[in-house]
Amino acid sequence: MNEETNNSSVEKRFRSIGWRQSPAIRWLLMALFVALFYFALAPHILPETFDITENTKSEKDIRAPFQIKDERATRLAEEEAANRIEMQYSIVALRNESLVEQILYRIEQLNQDDQVTVQNKIDIFRSEIPGKYAKHIDGFVNNNKGKGTYNDTLLEEMSFVAKEQEYTIPEETFYKMPKLSSEQLSEMRVVARDIVRKLTIEPLRDAEIARTQVAELVNGSSISDRTAREIVQELARFSIMPNKFLDREATELAKEAAKQSTSPVIYKDGDIIVKRGDMITPELYQLLQESNLLQDTKHYWPQIGLFLLSLMMLLSLYVYLHTTGSIGGLKPKYNNAQLLMLWLIFLINILLMQVVSFIQSETVPYVGYLAPVALGVMLITLLLDMGLAIISTLLFTLVGSVMLNVIPNQMFDFRLGFFVMVISLAAIFSIHKAAQRSAILKAGIMVSLFGALAVLSMMMMSEQMNQMPFMYSISFAFAGGLITSILVIGLMPFFEITFGILSTLKLVELSSPNHPLLRKLLTETPGTYHHSVMVGNLSEAAAEAIGADGLLCRVGSFYHDIGKTKRPDYFIENQTNIENPHDSIDPKLSKSIIVAHARDGVEMLKEYNIPKPIRDIAEQHHGTTSLKFFYFKAKKQAEEQGLAVDFTEDDYRYPGPKAQSKESAVVGLADCVEAAVRSLRNPTMEQIEAMINKIIKSRLDDNQYNECDLTLKELDIIAHSLKESVVGIFHSRIEYPDDSKQEQTKESEQA
Repeated sequence: MNEETNNSSVEKRFRSIGWRQSPAIRWLLMALFVALFYFALAPHILPETFDITENTKSEKDIRAPFQIKDERATRLAEEEAANRIEMQYSIVALRNESLVEQILYRIEQLNQDDQVTVQNKIDIFRSEIPGKYAKHIDGFVNNNKGKGTYNDTLLEEMSFVAKEQEYTIPEETFYKMPKLSSEQLSEMRVVARDIVRKLTIEPLRDAEIARTQVAELVNGSSISDRTAREIVQELARFSIMPNKFLDREATELAKEAAKQSTSPVIYKDGDIIVKRGDMITPELYQLLQESNLLQDTKHYWPQIGLFLLSLMMLLSLYVYLHTTGSIGGLKPKYNNAQLLMLWLIFLINILLMQVVSFIQSETVPYVGYLAPVALGVMLITLLLDMGLAIISTLLFTLVGSVMLNVIPNQMFDFRLGFFVMVISLAAIFSIHKAAQRSAILKAGIMVSLFGALAVLSMMMMSEQMNQMPFMYSISFAFAGGLITSILVIGLMPFFEITFGILSTLKLVELSSPNHPLLRKLLTETPGTYHHSVMVGNLSEAAAEAIGADGLLCRVGSFYHDIGKTKRPDYFIENQTNIENPHDSIDPKLSKSIIVAHARDGVEMLKEYNIPKPIRDIAEQHHGTTSLKFFYFKAKKQAEEQGLAVDFTEDDYRYPGPKAQSKESAVVGLADCVEAAVRSLRNPTMEQIEAMINKIIKSRLDDNQYNECDLTLKELDIIAHSLKESVVGIFHSRIEYPDDSKQEQTKESEQA
């Protein structure tokens, strides 16, 4: 049961959202944009493929469609460079002099111990001293491992080589050690340390070479005792180790660096890979296959790259739509109908560029200037938004520079891209404030002029002024602008009618007093007509103050009370020299008549195909506010007749809906303020301000703005704008107490 209830609520919510606000439809449209960009650019970007087989002659020249790296030839060059690198050796400072010092300190320590017999000392020397060599090496490895000074591979190599070259101390040397005195050992330490340091300070791969020099250095030292000299010689030879070792890791790094520094074998864009008549060797066939130039090769990377490009083009649109209106919310600035219209505009513009590209060639490249590429941005500016048109200019510039490019072996033609950008921006800034359809033709002329100017500048820079293509290019560029304006004039009604778009041009047309509905309003309900004009003035100024559509508010105000033409006498502004019919009818009937004017107005507007945004204003400008006058009148009548009050204030409310947009809310406020101020005989500034604030507070307390995105700050701005507009409109009726007092003072002084 709960699951059925949840499913039902989801279905209701989906129906309430509608396809125009459906997130699923929106993402489908985004996918259509990606598909449009991909398939429009694919024939011009994806490389040409060839039907060839191995060990046959090529029937045509095969050129590189883009920069191609010959991986096989590059690898061979890199291997040759690596083979030329010699083995690398590194110096490891083992500090061998510390080893000989440790041994001599141990001999001195043991010799000073009288409790140990000579034989025991000999045994200890025989067992301890040989092990100090390996212990010294292992200690060095452990202290330096993982610290970064030496790599682990080098430390392993050092340990292996040094231990392999270990010197064996003769057996008789151990028998001589107990005889050494402290004075001898002190002198021996200095000599041994200096000899070991001197012989290991230079790079040494073979320790035996340095050991052969020990005897000579000992004999030339200050040690005079023969036994001491013999022991120093043996201990010095024992302590000398190699310090230069093969560094395999450094060798590999050097070889890798040699490979990296080797210049790759590259075929530049347009270079001939295979000449006509050349044999397709296995190496060439493999190169063509790796470059996706064979028809039997699956082309993934170019397609993925083009898909990513299409995705990034969509991303630029998405980011703009997301920053100007929540693309993922229920009420984004652009609904799905408008996004579909945007997609159709892109489709038409790209199709027109494709048509021109069919008749364009290398011999007649100037035909590309004939393409009406500014058509898309003109339609977007008129039907949607100037900012969106500027973003679209970037996309059309990219697409145009690819689709209209005829330069061989070049993906983009910056000249045509520059041309597309110039005429698109010229179109946007020429038409964004258009109020009449004739402005489209003027914008087309501006596109022609700026297009010709762009072509002229590029021709002058390339020094092609004296060539015949110059005249053709200027002529085609000028003609393209005129064709663009003609196409825009023809397509505008299609988009306006099909998608119910309320463009600026359409709003200006609807504001004409000659429109049948406005003539009906003027002739049948002159009071309501005057009221609607006043509301239009108030709402336009207030809407523009908060960044809403002021023109829509103005035109919407003209039509917001059109439903009153069905029963004009029941509305106070039309009751001239007649009794108020509400005085003689039941309050419930009065409520029904008053409330019906919003619904009647929507039906009349539908009959005349008035766009939905204006119908929404007519339907929503009262929201669900209550008719308190008739409610209290009905309540009073029931009490006087002794009847039970079986109704509530909610029974005397407009059916709504509440204002769904800022424009509807602003018109509703202006409508209420204008009627309230008109009811005051001689309003003061304070009364006007207090009344406006009271009306806004009342509607806020009544939750009339819960369904639109008006903020409290914007309501303050609206209140200030309404006050200024009311003062301007009703200036002659407003009392200025301070000024009147000053005049009375002047008159009394003159008397």
